[in-house]
Amino acid sequence: MNGKTVVVTGGSRGLGKAVASVFADAGARVVVCARGTDALDAAVADIDGDVTGVRADVRDEFDVERLLETAARGNDGVDVVVANAGTIHGAPGELPIGEESYTAFDDTLRTNVRGVFSTVKEALPHMPSDGRVLVPSGSVAQEAKAGMGSYAVSKAAAEAVARGFAVDVEQAVGVVDPGLAATELTGRQGRDPADLAPMYLWAATELAAEELDGHRVTVKQWKQATR
Repeated sequence: MNGKTVVVTGGSRGLGKAVASVFADAGARVVVCARGTDALDAAVADIDGDVTGVRADVRDEFDVERLLETAARGNDGVDVVVANAGTIHGAPGELPIGEESYTAFDDTLRTNVRGVFSTVKEALPHMPSDGRVLVPSGSVAQEAKAGMGSYAVSKAAAEAVARGFAVDVEQAVGVVDPGLAATELTGRQGRDPADLAPMYLWAATELAAEELDGHRVTVKQWKQATR
């Protein structure tokens, strides 16, 4: 990854931070964003390598535009984008969709779906034709689970956004499902994000572009390919 530039949204904690660290360890120039300046600064200080933090809210397309312009400045563009930023309003498994407020529903989709859309849209002008966009997702996007509310809806929609871009642009745009990662969004259930983050490096570098583009890549595929 030497000489490559990688952008990770929602990179101040959890899976996003772990993914940023893996790319930095591989020699990439990594640009991470988050809404909170303090958490962002702490993450940048904690990650070894060439890492830059840019405060940005993916709900604001002007913030996202500035993020990608900053990442591309002085380089040959942006090679890899991980549209990781996401939110959930409440505890996983305790969010019956019929009991959600309109405000929570709207904000979840604005962050998890529109945020993916704006990230990919603003990245494309800065990406080479062989660039790659990775959109994290999970099983709730395809298999209904009680109490996951608008979060599950947003993941299904984010996957649709990725597939839409995949058929319209030269760059490879695909969905990466790492399984359940122990983060704030999952109530700390699942595997250590540091154990799953290498899947993103593999998807960005070793996985054939045609196997990523418009597809959903699973942990099983990663394990089979790298064992």
